[in-house]
Amino acid sequence: KQWYQRRVAITAGEALIKDLQLSKDRTMLITASKDTTAKLFDAKTFQFLKSYKTDRPVNSAAVSPIKHHILLGGGQEAMEVTTSHTKSGKFEARFFHLIFEEEIGRVKGHFGPINTLAFHPNGKQYSSGAEDGYVRIHDFDQSYYDFEYDF
Repeated sequence: KQWYQRRVAITAGEALIKDLQLSKDRTMLITASKDTTAKLFDAKTFQFLKSYKTDRPVNSAAVSPIKHHILLGGGQEAMEVTTSHTKSGKFEARFFHLIFEEEIGRVKGHFGPINTLAFHPNGKQYSSGAEDGYVRIHDFDQSYYDFEYDF
């Protein structure tokens, strides 16, 4: 079998891209950027689709394999964390609606910037790793599956 390399420049803003992940079905890819955004692209054409904006650097982003949800993680820069209160670091994982680009929820737990996120392939859990030295595995309760976005 022969592999082909294809070079494509993806512009996800002026800032550094911290993470890039494919959706489970490999139809979309999402970037996480230091410019406080995550951007969704078509994985085949690399056409820009959606943008998810926060008020802090985004270090990692993931696409849910079962719901129309995007998960973002990041936070205040590590060197600034020691000079501020942990609540101001904004170390929550944030959920956005994939289509409507609006924040729909947050999960607290880390005491440092979140550096990596991943959904379990079955979509029933996600894991997060942060500069606090912990990897957390989060199980969704029934309210997550029951949630319906009003539009």
